[in-house]
Order: sequence, then C-alpha cells, then structure tokens
Amino acid sequence: VQLQASGGGLVQAGGSLRLSCATSRSLFNMGWYRQAPGKQRELVAVITRGGTTNYADSVKGRFTLSRDNTKNTVYLQMNSLKPEDTAIYYCAGGGVGTMSYWGQGTQVTVSS
Repeated sequence: VQLQASGGGLVQAGGSLRLSCATSRSLFNMGWYRQAPGKQRELVAVITRGGTTNYADSVKGRFTLSRDNTKNTVYLQMNSLKPEDTAIYYCAGGGVGTMSYWGQGTQVTVSS
C-alpha cells in the first residue's frame, strides 16, 4: 500500500494549510501524525472509513480531518495555525485498530 502526502509549507501564525493523503487502496483507518524536532511522534487526527474522527486535544476546534472514499484520500484542514504546530506531518493508514502503512512526511512550518 502506498500513501502519497502533499500540502505542507510555510505559513504565518493564524494562517491555514490543507494536507492531502492519497492511498493506493481503501484503508479502514486513515490519519495524520506529526513529529516536532526533539519530540516524539504524536497523533494529530484519525478517521475511520465510516467518518468517525478522533483529534488530539491540541488541535480540536482548529483542525478538521475528512475523507473521500471514492478517491481513497484524506484531507486535513488546518486553521488558526500556531508556531507549536510546526512539525513534519506523516500520513498513515491501516485496518481496524492499526496504522500499518505510512507515507513520507511533509513539513509544516508556522512562523510567529
């Protein structure tokens, strides 16, 4: 299974970015993780095929994860970005209760 992520970049604090991740086949769970310099990788948001979402507390109300099952693609809309959102964002996916497949990271940098 291949995951292709896109959409990172540089934005000022308060701005918005949208990340996309397309997979080569449908996966039950899809989501995003991130890793900031010197920190462990952490969950950002996940979504099931049925549309149930789970968000990290730090992004609730600012980030929205959605998916288009016809395109095997998930979208992470990130609004009101903060400098602490700066990280490499990784797309991931898998079966029920798993995240077995990972895409390449995409850098998100939020300047203050």
